[in-house]
Amino acid sequence: MKRAAKSTVNLGLIQTDVSADTAANLKKTVALIERAAKLGAKIICTQELFRSQYFCQSEDHKNFLLAEKIPGPSTDALRKLAKKHKVVIIASLFEKRASGVYYNTAAIIDADGSLLGIYRKMHIPDDPLFYEKFYFTPGDLGFKTWQTRYGKIGVLICWDQWYPEAARLTAMQGAEILFYPTAIGWHPGEKKEYGERQHSAWETIQRSHAVANGCFVASVNRIGHEVIKGVGGDGLEFWGQSFVAGTSGEILAKASTDKEEILIVPVDLAKVDVTRTHWPFLRDRRIDAYGNLTKRLVD
Repeated sequence: MKRAAKSTVNLGLIQTDVSADTAANLKKTVALIERAAKLGAKIICTQELFRSQYFCQSEDHKNFLLAEKIPGPSTDALRKLAKKHKVVIIASLFEKRASGVYYNTAAIIDADGSLLGIYRKMHIPDDPLFYEKFYFTPGDLGFKTWQTRYGKIGVLICWDQWYPEAARLTAMQGAEILFYPTAIGWHPGEKKEYGERQHSAWETIQRSHAVANGCFVASVNRIGHEVIKGVGGDGLEFWGQSFVAGTSGEILAKASTDKEEILIVPVDLAKVDVTRTHWPFLRDRRIDAYGNLTKRLVD
């Protein structure tokens, strides 16, 4: 599909809390995407794993029942929605590829309802209450971009956002916007001591990707305090604060810490060319000297 000629496009970030009812979560997200479209959003992104609570707080085989095929029920519903409203939708889903092989996956749907492709999360964390290695196979499709009706986008997922290599390799393929569906929050017992620094680090690293690559960055996080039934403990308090950063790393808009929001943010894609021309980081990369990046460490 040909790209729209207009250089300014409205992004729509869907920040919500999540219940244990997966059908209700889908229904809510569909309604919010429709509202975002009516508010003028053209590229709309969900938070990470929007259909369920963040089940990775424990290692429980029953949670594999939450996974679905792609294409599947969620993408079928969202493809109809994208076609109806002529919007691009980025949907973060728990993908079942085959028995025993599951991925944390984003589906990219163009404004005509076509499924352009998928991105499978490459970096998989394993931390207290973030036991993702139990559930997700590391992505096998590499870093990718898609030419949508409204711009060329790259999609990465949550833990990927800490890695400059991921942002760089996606930007090198021409991405004008990097989207990061996210589920990140505080351990309630650590929030007072570490919370401010943790959030600052999360926001700063993503703003740095915008600076280093001369592109826009959109990060979509969930809200709410999720204590999973049967897991107990203090759960996780998701910090919201979904945001869009401009091509120089400036914050263009930010959502609240605790409210469901549709963040509508206009971005002028012409600024990508201007920024990359005036700050030619891609031109000045010493690609002859970076061989050690393919090693774990250098002695």
